[in-house]
This record gives sequence, structure tokens and C-alpha cells, in this order.
Amino acid sequence: MAYQPGTRLKNEFAFDVDGPLAGYWIAMLRVLTGWWFFHAGVTKLIEDGLAFTSGPAYMQGMTGTALGPIPVWMGNNLAWLIEPGVPLFETLIGLALMVGALTRLAAFGGVIFMTLFWVGNAGFGHGLVNSDLMGLLLFVTLMVLAAGRFYGLDAIIEKTTLVERHPKLRYLLG
Repeated sequence: MAYQPGTRLKNEFAFDVDGPLAGYWIAMLRVLTGWWFFHAGVTKLIEDGLAFTSGPAYMQGMTGTALGPIPVWMGNNLAWLIEPGVPLFETLIGLALMVGALTRLAAFGGVIFMTLFWVGNAGFGHGLVNSDLMGLLLFVTLMVLAAGRFYGLDAIIEKTTLVERHPKLRYLLG
């Protein structure tokens, strides 16, 4: 049977960015990426509370990485921020992504985390493309596609009078 360009399947199975399949896919990416970070943060909170000492200790041992002495300095001097910050921010970033609220801001936080992980881990035994880079690309994708507008709270928040009066807030949403 020859392909018929006028079939119903063609019209119903389009993957337009504003189509239903794209919306479901983007929402699923957002929720799964959020769960990934939420789970990482909550696990640290359950195990260590706001005293995640493994973070600064890891950074203190990063002398031979691409970042050089920067993570060592951070591990020695910013432990007061890293210990509570890593589990807390991972949890909040994940929660925001799962519900689709302040999605671009949360995804930007994820970009910062994953950039530091990617460059900081810098063994690159399998080349530049590794799981940290894939995580970074997920967060960038969520920002670019305004993933919170797809079945997330950002779609509701953007309709409030506050956002209508201050449209620049949309840069944090979506």
C-alpha cells in the first residue's frame, strides 16, 4: 500500500511544538528531570540534613580537574554555603520543576549545578559527552521550551494580574 499524504494518521500524529504530543513530552521531561533533582536533594536531606559534608569534602579533593584550584578553594571556604545549599537547592529545583512553577528560574539553577558537575568532574574518560552534559542539556531544553507552560503551574501563574502588570516576570516562569 502506498503512502497517502491525506490520511488521518498524518493529521493526528503531528509533532508540532504547539501540538498535544509535544506538550505531553515536554511536561514528562520536566517532571522526570524534576524528580531526578528532587530525589537527589531529599535523599541528602534525609541522610545528612542541612550538613551535607560530602560536598565540601569532594570539592577539596578536586585538585586535578579542569577547574583547578577553584573547587578546592570553594570546598575550604564556602562549606557553610555548600553543606546546606546543595541538598536544599536540589530539592527546591526538583520540586519547582515537578509542579511547573518558576520553571525557567529552577532550570537555570539546574544549569548552574550541572555545569559545575560537568566541568568539575572533568575526567572526561568517555569524552566531553557524559551524563553531566546530558543533564545540563535537559535543563537548557526546559528553559528554552518554557516547559512550565505545559501542564504546569506557570500556565496559571502567567494569567495573574501581578504577571500581567509586570510582564518581565515571564522570564522566570514558563
